[in-house]
Amino acid sequence: MVPRRRTALWLGRGAVTVGLALLALVAWQYVGTNVLSERRHSELVDDIRRSWESPVPAVRRMGKEPSAAGVDTRPEERVGGSALVRIPRFGVDYVMPVVEGTDEEALANGIGHHVGTAAVGEVGNYVLAGHRVTHGEPLSRMPSLRPGDVVEVETRRMVYTYVLDTEPDQLVVDDDADWVLDPRPVNPVATGPQPSREPRLITLVSCAEIFRTDERMVVFGHLARISSK
Repeated sequence: MVPRRRTALWLGRGAVTVGLALLALVAWQYVGTNVLSERRHSELVDDIRRSWESPVPAVRRMGKEPSAAGVDTRPEERVGGSALVRIPRFGVDYVMPVVEGTDEEALANGIGHHVGTAAVGEVGNYVLAGHRVTHGEPLSRMPSLRPGDVVEVETRRMVYTYVLDTEPDQLVVDDDADWVLDPRPVNPVATGPQPSREPRLITLVSCAEIFRTDERMVVFGHLARISSK
């Protein structure tokens, strides 16, 4: 009886240890990553603003001057972020850094710009992605967005004002649905929400559910105004 009791005791302790480890992991994912990322977001916003105050490098490269449409495409000193995003629907204090890429490291630092999609203000589809939970939750309130809401993207010289055309809960796609990244996206479901036919688009992408999922919530918008700073 004694050996059996000892075995049961150790098994019980092992189960408790595993349970505590899992709880710690969950706590880190849903609390710890938010603390670290929120601090990183704030640091990046400050870094970007400071970089804009410094002189622009005297470099001229073919195809890198502002276009007639006013697109801010001159080379800049990138400090980990390329722009600042404001979404008034999320509050007057909401501002997030835009970083290049959508891998885990990038999305821990801010809202990620999908590499290969249009730059802000360019003809094509400017695609941004962000977490709804963990890593600072930059798009936690994405389901509250409505057509007519504004997304402002600020760069060194310009402010690009996009207006949303669709509701996020009306379009949920698999994470490999690459058509949403196309320069002129066309929803393969003819009765589903379609992006504007305007030439300069924005697409916001985030998780469809608050817990880990392979589905993505998508909202489309178009460029309405470019303002010089």
